[in-house]
Amino acid sequence: MGYKALLILEKILMALPPKLRKAFFVLLAKIGYLASKKYRNIVRQNLNYAFDNSLSEDEIKEITKYSFKNLMLNFLHLMELRHMSLEELEKKVTISNKEAVDRVHAQGRAVIYVTSHYCSWELGGASLGAFVEPVAAVYKKMKNRVYENWLLEARARFGNTNLEKSNVVKPLIRLIKQGKASGILIDTNINKKEGTIVEFMGKPIRQTTTPAYLARKFNAAIIPVTIRTDDEENYTLMLFDEIPVEKTDDEKADIQKATQLQADWLTHIITKEPKFWFWLHRRWKNDNPDIYKS
Repeated sequence: MGYKALLILEKILMALPPKLRKAFFVLLAKIGYLASKKYRNIVRQNLNYAFDNSLSEDEIKEITKYSFKNLMLNFLHLMELRHMSLEELEKKVTISNKEAVDRVHAQGRAVIYVTSHYCSWELGGASLGAFVEPVAAVYKKMKNRVYENWLLEARARFGNTNLEKSNVVKPLIRLIKQGKASGILIDTNINKKEGTIVEFMGKPIRQTTTPAYLARKFNAAIIPVTIRTDDEENYTLMLFDEIPVEKTDDEKADIQKATQLQADWLTHIITKEPKFWFWLHRRWKNDNPDIYKS
């Protein structure tokens, strides 16, 4: 789809009443669930692996359906963010534990926000930039450049900026030295040079060490952040207390420990409310590809 065609579709959908617009995306989610055996199977494989085959068929079905729905809700939020006012966003999102960030700023330190593909991550990123502080978010270049441009425009609507993942460390260092915030996803596949093995959902997996490395070297603070909802209308952006990064004579051990603490945080969040995480993603494909062979 060309960019002009995408904007035309957006204009049509934004002319609809909000409930009808949401219904359209929910319908797409239902169609996707019924039509995509491949991704239904990926969700099942992920859930069975993460929860050691302990979930019932009803639980797997419920989470799978919501995974498709949640993805479409993120598309919906991206579209709405491109037209939303700051006042409208403020009515939709409540901020929890901003004091965690205030404490870091009072010390004159920069914040590295660690987050994941959980619930409405697009709405969460926009709210973080709008109501806490502008964030330079690291993203991976997409194959579809038309969609990428559209998406990045939406993400920048409320003051955030975007940093492409390739050769991103030097720009992140400059931001930290300037006292500015950055945002890094910790639940995406990475290569061996970029991370270390941690325990996530009780399973070994490679996770980025960038937040821990930068926080340790430049005295920045790692603040986990996520978002959740009870009714898909009102959301809470949840800021968590700083994850400590030790600075002993063993740099590797310090980074490993802080990275594991990030994985522990995400494990706790997902275990508590698993339906919100992005189970459609083959998270373990690099470290345990066998779970996706069946």
